[in-house]
Amino acid sequence: MTVNIMGWGSHACLLNALLISLLGLTSAGDTLTSSQSITGSQTLTSNDSVFKLGFFTPQNSTHRYVGIWYLNQSNLVWIANRDQPLLDSSGVLTISKDGNLVLVDAKKTVLWSSNVSNTATTATAQLQRSGNLVLKDDSTGQTLWESFKHPCDAAVPTMRISANRVTGEKLRFVSWKTASDPSSGYYSASLERLDAPEVFLWVNGTRPYWRTGPWNGRIFIGTPLMSTGYLYGWNVGYEGEETVYLTYSFADPSSFGILTLTPQGKLKLLRYYNNKYVLKMDLGFSVCDAYGTCGAFGTCNEKSSPICSCLSGYEPRNGEEWSRKNWSSGCVRKVALKCERLKNGSQSEGGREDEFLKLGTMKVPDFAQRLDVEEDKCGTQCLQNCSCLAYAYDAGIGCLYWTEDLIDLQKFETAGVDLYIRLAYSEFQSIGDAPGHANKRGKRLIIGITVATAGTIIFVICAYLAIRTFHLRKGNATHSENQRVTDVQKPAKLDELPLFDFKVVANATNDFHLANTLGKGGFGPVYKGLLPDGQEIAVKRLSKASGQGVEEFMNEVVVISKLQHRNLVKLLGCCIEGDEKMLIYEFMPNKSLDAFIFDPLQRKLLDWKKRFNIIEGIARGLLYLHRDSRLKIIHRDLKASNILLDAEMNPKISDFGLARIYKGEDEINTKRVVGTYGYMSPEYAMEGLFSEKSDVYSFGVLLLEIISGKRNTSFRNDDQSLSLIGYAWNLWNEGSIRSLVDPEISASVSDSEDHILRCIHIGFLCVQEVAKTRPTMTTVLSMLNSEISHLPTPRQVAFVQKYHSSSLESSSQENQCNSNNHVTLTEIRGR
Repeated sequence: MTVNIMGWGSHACLLNALLISLLGLTSAGDTLTSSQSITGSQTLTSNDSVFKLGFFTPQNSTHRYVGIWYLNQSNLVWIANRDQPLLDSSGVLTISKDGNLVLVDAKKTVLWSSNVSNTATTATAQLQRSGNLVLKDDSTGQTLWESFKHPCDAAVPTMRISANRVTGEKLRFVSWKTASDPSSGYYSASLERLDAPEVFLWVNGTRPYWRTGPWNGRIFIGTPLMSTGYLYGWNVGYEGEETVYLTYSFADPSSFGILTLTPQGKLKLLRYYNNKYVLKMDLGFSVCDAYGTCGAFGTCNEKSSPICSCLSGYEPRNGEEWSRKNWSSGCVRKVALKCERLKNGSQSEGGREDEFLKLGTMKVPDFAQRLDVEEDKCGTQCLQNCSCLAYAYDAGIGCLYWTEDLIDLQKFETAGVDLYIRLAYSEFQSIGDAPGHANKRGKRLIIGITVATAGTIIFVICAYLAIRTFHLRKGNATHSENQRVTDVQKPAKLDELPLFDFKVVANATNDFHLANTLGKGGFGPVYKGLLPDGQEIAVKRLSKASGQGVEEFMNEVVVISKLQHRNLVKLLGCCIEGDEKMLIYEFMPNKSLDAFIFDPLQRKLLDWKKRFNIIEGIARGLLYLHRDSRLKIIHRDLKASNILLDAEMNPKISDFGLARIYKGEDEINTKRVVGTYGYMSPEYAMEGLFSEKSDVYSFGVLLLEIISGKRNTSFRNDDQSLSLIGYAWNLWNEGSIRSLVDPEISASVSDSEDHILRCIHIGFLCVQEVAKTRPTMTTVLSMLNSEISHLPTPRQVAFVQKYHSSSLESSSQENQCNSNNHVTLTEIRGR
């Protein structure tokens, strides 16, 4: 039959709509009813058009499956029939008469079913905005089944991995078998050890492959990557006393992530913002991460050779195997503990008590048990238990102890906790005064008593003189301090800033719970909070024990309350009640810049485009402080940890506690030098002279750090250069400056190489030794944007060749390798 389309246009549209209704549903709907079905290329679509449910075929495969994907089919988050594929193009997803969601083939054979026993006469399935497919009883509204409770290999925000301590039921994630075969693979993830919850990865469902370490309310303490602050948003919760679950979410609703357990047993994280791809992280595992690499009582350290060693007081169980680097048999104790000796009738060592040896920055062993005692009682309780072999204490978990073989131990460079292992008293004769050993060797006791007698006399004399001097000065000092605080508070004008009630802030931070801690500095701790209206905040709380805080607190209120710029962190208000002083800021979900550029994994996420955007944003923020704001501000503590990143990785300058208002003077002289080594300009650090060129110097250091991915203070033990600046300057003069560029960006930006080298050139101009030769931030921004095409040749940059030539740092500080970048220094007296 030939149809006149022009004449039948309106009727054709009606007919088309009727046919679609009869066949099933349109791809725009988010709900499947009992009278509808999905087949062929039809899809169910969430009402924000982000998630779709429909049929798909993996690459290099002819099998068909029903799944849910985010944006496109390469982002599958759930599969219905992963172990029962369709072998042809047939297949219908529908709701059966008993209310179950079912997938049937051409022969009406049920390949997959929601398998709900509580049948419903009428039911509907809805694909929600979260990506969760929910089956509900129409008559009661009760949820019968949901895809989030039947996960596959991928986790998305608000999805749970859970375990029931009574029934033993667990929600596991199981990898694909191969990249083209979504059937249940060899690796799985589950929540274990529910008294101190950990996530385990398993091989074939029975052999542990990797574990996170226990949860302390903020991070998993055996996963150093979480300490960088990037893997944020995780939370362990409880449903009654039976079920424990782990979930994650993003502070910004525009952010989205998919965490996948790959067929190779790795973790892959994809991040999106406003439904646009942002970054990808592949989290592989090293040989030391593999469960039990060094066997019982053995510890693994990637920096050592060989990587496995026995704990102090232990020796290889099989020396021949150990020499061949087969460590699976582990280690055994050399000398029996006191309880074992008494049990065997031995009276050696005069019945002396066992003692504990401290091992720092450790991944604690598996099979931890918890004890509800304070930190100072944890070791005592362990010592009184003959079965207790080791203990550890974490403020978020409490007292942990072990009565079984110590397995899966690892030594970290950072993170981890202090682990105390129990040894026989005689073992300390060979160990000596090891770290954490509470008692001195026996033969030193008599010497100690003799020295103590003389020391007591000297102490009494010194104490008398000190107390007398203290009382003489106390009156004047107290008066000066009160006057100082009063003078600082006078110009604060707190009425210009919103004041928060203490109860509101306390409720927002869950009474300043440890799990809400974002960080801590000389000022005090910073907490994440959630206001009743749903706004996330960062609360900077002045520590009562802080010696520096009052002046810096009031200074920050004065300065930042008058500043408004997209590249400055926004102060929302403050709270001052009694001894409590708090600043409330907007919450920055990506935390600080140093967590990215100095971390070998995180800096992979910052390509050159993102890095330059950060550089330019910092420059614009500084230009506003120096030239465009109502108050002219010198920041004085510009560094990577004081650059916060919002959800779109835009930089915001923070921490104005050390900032100074100036009136256009060329230089200001101060006797109180404050700031951070490595970022201070030489005239400020050595002479107490600062100006806007001091911030320009700090910006230059930061620019070189962002390009290189190296800390300015990471060259402390280098024989040739004290700092990154010295190292870079040598490369510049040798004509090999390209080697300074972080390999993570140099390999993929051949077309941007000139731009990167230009930025390095600008960095050198900013760190020139003579302050007057450095450009202003106005000029810097013009240089960055190529408005100034010709760059002058940089003169001698400011760096010290040898550390001992500096009079600013004490010998005790010299030994704290690479710690300078994190410490804000105060009360350094300049000339």
